[in-house]
Parts: sequence; C-alpha cells; structure tokens
Amino acid sequence: MSFIVNNWMLIAIALVSGSMLLWPVVQGAATAGLTPAAVVQLINREKAVVVDVCETNEFAAGHVTGSKNIPLGELEAKLPNSVKNKTVPLILVCQTGARSGRALAIAKKLGYEQANSLGGGLAAWRSANLPIEKS
Repeated sequence: MSFIVNNWMLIAIALVSGSMLLWPVVQGAATAGLTPAAVVQLINREKAVVVDVCETNEFAAGHVTGSKNIPLGELEAKLPNSVKNKTVPLILVCQTGARSGRALAIAKKLGYEQANSLGGGLAAWRSANLPIEKS
C-alpha cells in the first residue's frame, strides 16, 4: 500500500499513457467499415457489388451509382438470388452505416466472406463528393 501512496504520480502517468494507446482502437470500433475511397477501389479493381439495404423510398431519393436495392428486412431471402457469386467483394450501404452493420452479419452468415459495409453510410459517400444516383 505504501508503494501506491509513494508512487501515485507514476501510476497516474501509466494509466493515462495506456488509455492514449487504446484510444485509436476504441475510435476504430465506432467507425467500423470501409472508407468511401476504399469502396471505390474495390468497385474499380475487383468489380465489387454494391447492395443498398435502405427502404425503397430512401433508395429512390439517392443511392450509390449502380447499386442494387434489397431492404434489410428482405436481405436474407433475396441476397442469394441477387448476388450469386459469393467470392466477389460485396459492399453493403445504408444512410448512416447502422443498418449496413446488421446487414454485414447476415451476409457473413450466408457465406459472403468478402462482405464489407461502407463506414458512415451514404452520408460519408456524399461528404466525399462521390456520385449519387436517383431513381
């Protein structure tokens, strides 16, 4: 006990430096998913398929150019028919990235090992000034 009392400042410095080392890990967990630039690279280099899991009216208001619309509630039933090749990279997109995170778990369960989600969703796509299509 006397060690802690006599060296409280060293213990405080160790705790602060440890938390500073863990901060990027915590921050990365909050913004899980690919960046818009990484998604563009996958589309261009590996012919990734983009699936928008928003509802039909949200999809019509704006979506990633060339993406397919399968609402989250229908994803498990419709994804195997829409994207038959499970080896091709699959990018899941929604408005903010929350639904695409849930969709990612469904896609992985269905066997799409190269499935990813767009971190930040369509909002991040728009802020990167990438093209949006309306239908």
